Amino acid sequence: MTEFLTAAEAAQRLGVKPATLYAYVSRGVLSRGKAADGRGSLFDSGEIERLARRGRPRRPAGVADITVESAITQITGDRLHYRGLDVLRLAVSRTFEDVAELLWTGELPPASVPRAPWQATPAALTAGRAAQSALPQGTLPLERLQVIVPAMAATDPLRLQLDQSPVVAAARSIIAGMVDCLPPAPGPRRSAGPDEPIAERLWSRLCARRASPALLGALSAALVLLADHELAASTLAARVAASVRADPYAVVGTGLGAMSGTLHGGASLGAEAMLGAAADSREVPRVVGELLRRGEKVPGFGHFVYRTGDPRAVVLLDLVRRAAPKSGQLAVAEAVLAEVRQKSLPEPNIDFALATLARVAGMTRGSAEAIFAVARTVGWIAHALEAYTGPGPLRPRAVYTGPAAEPGQ
Repeated sequence: MTEFLTAAEAAQRLGVKPATLYAYVSRGVLSRGKAADGRGSLFDSGEIERLARRGRPRRPAGVADITVESAITQITGDRLHYRGLDVLRLAVSRTFEDVAELLWTGELPPASVPRAPWQATPAALTAGRAAQSALPQGTLPLERLQVIVPAMAATDPLRLQLDQSPVVAAARSIIAGMVDCLPPAPGPRRSAGPDEPIAERLWSRLCARRASPALLGALSAALVLLADHELAASTLAARVAASVRADPYAVVGTGLGAMSGTLHGGASLGAEAMLGAAADSREVPRVVGELLRRGEKVPGFGHFVYRTGDPRAVVLLDLVRRAAPKSGQLAVAEAVLAEVRQKSLPEPNIDFALATLARVAGMTRGSAEAIFAVARTVGWIAHALEAYTGPGPLRPRAVYTGPAAEPGQ
């Protein structure tokens, strides 16, 4: 009969902190079960003994081993859960606003109860719109968001109230302002108003075409899928800012800066460019071949966490296929997938799926990054709420590798 250990017993046997134990679970090194009362975790004693004999698992090269206790998101193998609920199911069954409330408060609102739309204050909208309108023509949406958020912050004299209720209220206003301060997509159709859901409002800022219900559903699902992803680089940066009690606007600004990197949310811009470089599916072998000849990676493929494929990409790509099966842009994306698989390269990730959605929908350049940023703002605020109630600064130590100090200095 299998014997089980509590989390404390398992951590003691391995000689690690509980946070490290759960990091092993997230990496797929350990499996865990639930206690009968559902309040604790149980670990197979045999599995713990085998790991203890092998020694602590090495971290992947180039990745810092930082662990933080969190009750927000769990990644185990190819499964992703927000506060215990399957994210892939949430993406196709609940709104972005509902999932945000789940991540912020721990409670999923009843689907049948109408809720007030998220809105920024008139002063915040005036400041944010003025700040981004001063930017040069052709500025990418993410770059506009990076100036909108601090401009809105200057209009909120209560932004340093860091209890849950005012932070959640500020978060709704920040996300609404980020979307509503973006310039409308060029075209004859009107922008969605402040009484409409965030997904519809964001669509009207990124795309001049009227959204089909299916494509709008794909955008809504993308926002849910991207709302959080444990301690991704931007989330860690945002959480560090929150740990020193930076206000929610500063936390979001920190996250926006980190996610713009090409190894994080900025990867979708490269995937957009790749898809746009092929006039049709027949040109895909040339486009992919040129990338590989230059020694570049194919953008939007492979993932540090998911070794057998990003489940978020699977869901989003399937939604786009069903929404626009005859799209020429979808045919290009499918040809890229076929070409990459023929070369036995890694599976697509969420950045490729986002870029495919943006190209199929006819969104403006850089839209995938903006979708990522608006969505992940929810996660940054959720982690900030945890950090605000934590003990204080999140302060990793460095391992010094420079020259030895001079004697007597």
